[in-house]
Amino acid sequence: MTSLTIAIIVVFIFGYLCITLESVLKINKAAIALLMCVLVWTIYMINPLPYLVANGFTGGEDGMIARISEIIKEHLGDTSETLFFLMGAMTIVEIVDSNGGFNFVKRALQTTNKRALLWKIAFMTFILSAILDNLTTSIVMIMVLRKLVFDHKDRLVYASLIVISANSGGAFSPIGDVTTIMLWIGNTITSAGVIKEIFIPSLISMVVPAFILQFMLKGKLEIVESRKDEQETGFTAFQRRVVFVLGVGGLMFVPIFRYMTDLPPFMGILLILAILWTVTEIFYRKDQIQVGSFVNRVSKLLTKIDLPTIMFFLGILMAVACLSEVGVLTALGKSLDTMSGGNHYLVTGVIGVLSSIVDNVPLVAGCMGMYPIAQVGDMAVDGIFWQLLAYCAGVGGSMLIIGSAAGVVVMGLEKITFGWYMKHITWIAFVGYIAGMISYYFVRAFIF
Repeated sequence: MTSLTIAIIVVFIFGYLCITLESVLKINKAAIALLMCVLVWTIYMINPLPYLVANGFTGGEDGMIARISEIIKEHLGDTSETLFFLMGAMTIVEIVDSNGGFNFVKRALQTTNKRALLWKIAFMTFILSAILDNLTTSIVMIMVLRKLVFDHKDRLVYASLIVISANSGGAFSPIGDVTTIMLWIGNTITSAGVIKEIFIPSLISMVVPAFILQFMLKGKLEIVESRKDEQETGFTAFQRRVVFVLGVGGLMFVPIFRYMTDLPPFMGILLILAILWTVTEIFYRKDQIQVGSFVNRVSKLLTKIDLPTIMFFLGILMAVACLSEVGVLTALGKSLDTMSGGNHYLVTGVIGVLSSIVDNVPLVAGCMGMYPIAQVGDMAVDGIFWQLLAYCAGVGGSMLIIGSAAGVVVMGLEKITFGWYMKHITWIAFVGYIAGMISYYFVRAFIF
């Protein structure tokens, strides 16, 4: 390992530590992530040739700068897909929420029993994340949660469970999480195989934490009707339902659009956003006298996008991309394989824990490049290794609030600090994670 590689790792670890101590340092995590991103790539540029050669580059120094530019653009392109997807999904959910689309959902879930609400939210999030994806589901459920729970301390508990449930629900579905999508497209798992064998472990990884978290909730919920609900935002009941169907139904259609057209998911999100934007503009044009201020038009709602969270995503994903380019993630995977002696449960279990620290996408990508698909055995299609990897990479991200896309979004929306989550939730998510792995062993050994 070269001195430059060590320097990149040190900068990343120090930056990550500063992110975890955001509440103490009083510096926004987005600023730290962006600074960390620029620093690691700057160090990389001091002497990039050895890294390029290790990755198959055969040109001389003349072509080096051009190749580096291509590498950064490739990583930025992959990162931008996530960012545009996130911005589109956040805008769609904000449109539905601001125009009263979630009001009837709120009324359907409304209860004064805190624990009953916890279980309703847990199962709804779990199911929706398998149909949509864990990121979009988290945004939707947080918007609904804000209409049901007004005490911030209680809402932190519910929001934490949304993160856990969304990641668990996404792990057993081939379209529920970006890592399962990668494994599915890479032909390491099949849709039937992962649903059949990972559903029970994923369910247990959600139910166990929910059971523990319910004891943190005491008393009854206060039901308060806001003026916004009474006025119903100026839209008729029919218009609100149209907005809801186009918004949430459109989000459900995004995976279908992806596989019908082979276009990236963010293109589907932009399609739904464009349709919803057009329809609401027609509604506002028709009822402009009644609406008056137009505060809920999309052009106004775009200003509500959480840009610090977007910037944080940009910084952290590009920093992790640098780690991938210098070979740190691949080397880490090989070391794990050597130390574990080929124990798939141990290897994937550790990868799951690591996925709560660094982005699970490059971890899974590194594993797919490191381990060839076998014809038979544990490394075959739907083998133990690949299915455990799908489970661990998805569910493991729940152990830290910044360990998954869902967690980062909820962190930004509900202002959850890293320290609070680690103190109160991390051990609970870990218990559910281990319980799911144990259940997978029994499912694999005695059922299938």
